[in-house]
Amino acid sequence: MHEKVTTGATLVDTHAHLDFEDYDNDRQHVVDRAREAGVLGIITLGIEPPDWQRNIEISGQFDGMYAALGVHPNSADQATSQALAQLEQLCRPEGPRRVVALGETGLDYYRHYVSPDQQRNSFRAHLDLARQLDLPVIIHNREADEDILQILQRDGKGTRGVMHSFSGDEQYAIECMRLGYMISLSGPVTFKKATDKHRIAASVPLDMLLVETDCPFLTPEPFRGRRNEPAYVAYTARAVADIRGITFEELAAQTTLNAIKLFGLDLVDAGTRPEAAVH
Repeated sequence: MHEKVTTGATLVDTHAHLDFEDYDNDRQHVVDRAREAGVLGIITLGIEPPDWQRNIEISGQFDGMYAALGVHPNSADQATSQALAQLEQLCRPEGPRRVVALGETGLDYYRHYVSPDQQRNSFRAHLDLARQLDLPVIIHNREADEDILQILQRDGKGTRGVMHSFSGDEQYAIECMRLGYMISLSGPVTFKKATDKHRIAASVPLDMLLVETDCPFLTPEPFRGRRNEPAYVAYTARAVADIRGITFEELAAQTTLNAIKLFGLDLVDAGTRPEAAVH
């Protein structure tokens, strides 16, 4: 049973995995619930080469849904020269469906599925491709703060993007923003004991902030422990607004505009007017 989430504002879930089998039985209903919650933009990510075409197809089935493609750091051994050439072709403007970002890429030193060297090589390759294609990069970072910054500083010049489901401290956020990367918050910011996330929610400039679900993972309160879905990004947005002491509508409007700007979304053409939510 699903509770109906309704809002009076426009939201964008900038990070979802709607190709996962978790949604095979009710993907249409999941998208419908997102629309009812005011989530009119969703970016679904294909994070391994076998997933790319499926994400393109899924994104093409729904208005306001977009694809991002890349190789997750835990699968970096799949970032072969052949796969990267395929990725380049799929992400070109003349590809089968407009892809709005590369990723998620980055580094994950918590898991040990793939060597750090393979991860770093894949990350650099994504940054190089992003520069060539003028696409933003969605970065996954788990216990790899120093190496992420070093690679961005050395190999990321001319790129932009987002630090997905940000888990660093305030100084780290400042360094990432200086390099052209927005900060995205997900479900854990709704947890009462997540004071580190609360500090980030309060301190990041509003024009550098995004919200996401990372569904089916990182489900916010009050649904913690259940499958996450794009409609629940409204709870993350409301928690951030409360922490900042601003209205939910203001938070929703600005994060939507940020997503439109970063990813080049055509949500306004789809009938949404995010600027209206401020008033």
